[in-house]
Amino acid sequence: MIRGKWLCTWAAAGVATALFTSTTVAQAPRDGRDQLPRPVYRVGQQQPNPRLAANNNRPVNPPNPNEHPLEPALRMAHSAVQQIENNIQDYSAVLVKRERINGKLNEQEFMYIKVRHEPFSVYMYFLGPERLRGQECLYVEGQNNGNLLGHGVGIRKIAGTVPLDPNGPMAMAGQRYPITEIGFLNLAKRLIEVGNMDKQFGECEVKFYKGAKINKRVCTCIQVVHPVPRSNFRFHKALIFVDDELNIPIRYEAYEWPAKPGAPPPLIEEYTYTDVKINNGFTDADFDENNPQYNFH
Repeated sequence: MIRGKWLCTWAAAGVATALFTSTTVAQAPRDGRDQLPRPVYRVGQQQPNPRLAANNNRPVNPPNPNEHPLEPALRMAHSAVQQIENNIQDYSAVLVKRERINGKLNEQEFMYIKVRHEPFSVYMYFLGPERLRGQECLYVEGQNNGNLLGHGVGIRKIAGTVPLDPNGPMAMAGQRYPITEIGFLNLAKRLIEVGNMDKQFGECEVKFYKGAKINKRVCTCIQVVHPVPRSNFRFHKALIFVDDELNIPIRYEAYEWPAKPGAPPPLIEEYTYTDVKINNGFTDADFDENNPQYNFH
């Protein structure tokens, strides 16, 4: 992800960091929430592979010689937004995230999530790491005075369900983005926002790779590189993986410029959506703290 108001993250983890850190494991999760998949991905070869179909090695949305290199990526992002808005009402997924906060790269966090677009609603259950497992968070746009609702595990659960301002210091402690930014629709929109800003400048290299895979999902990988550090750029390199079948971005990773020539670029942030299931027919009950499958009370 990108600095500033980027896509995808999650005040619920702020709840975990600020209020609910505990090593006690909560009640065993239900309803398919007990998976903890590690994101596995590879990028297709840059050179043509004779074992692949010929069309897998053709340029993806090649730029017009007179347009900015980001324009083909922006066309893909607009297509993804249209696809999501027109055809995806809700989805569930396992979200795997890792962020650098104040110079420190945090460990991976795993969350089972439900997302509904209208009204924007999020349910989140922490699968890992173990100290966070069992924590839950709810956010429904226009409800609870704009607050998210969260609870901890172990001794911290004694505090019960706590309302928090998604953008407040407690919810945002140790987090890059609020829960209101979660989801691949927000990600696609931020791709457009940041791409439109970046195309005002040069020094941008964009490559596309067919046949990349995220947990066996075939994707097109978009790689954006700003070779020279500039204040107007938010990252040195970013990789966006767009699921070819669903036409949605399912992974984003971004890197700082290397500390010295030849050094690996430090990871800023990465977000992966795995086990995505769309159009489940979620109702208000899926985003209700009184749902008997949840542990808010």
